[in-house]
Amino acid sequence: MAVEIGRREFEDLVADALDSIPEHLGNRMDNVAVTVAQWPTPRQLGPGSPGRTLLGLYEGVDLTRRSPLSYGATMPDRITIFQGPISALARDQADLSALVRTTVIHEVAHHFGISDARLAELGWA
Repeated sequence: MAVEIGRREFEDLVADALDSIPEHLGNRMDNVAVTVAQWPTPRQLGPGSPGRTLLGLYEGVDLTRRSPLSYGATMPDRITIFQGPISALARDQADLSALVRTTVIHEVAHHFGISDARLAELGWA
């Protein structure tokens, strides 16, 4: 059962999820843009199993791999949250909000250099 909402309402859920990040961590986010897209592109999906989809994607150089010599005058990293797949998985409005929050936190964690394996250990995968 999918939960369909408008793009603006979905963007508000993403903004609420970002606002839920503790201030001391949010202040450390650097040079990253968070956007919403309807579905991932074939390039974003990359090679993999057919039918695979993404709820969110972090593209960039995480904070643990940056240095003044290797990371300067660069375009912002990107976190993309995909409305279509998240809406398709949601059972109701509360589940939609929870999926958005989990996805946003998961992708922000990648910005901080936290791996998928560690996120799974922490219950955020």
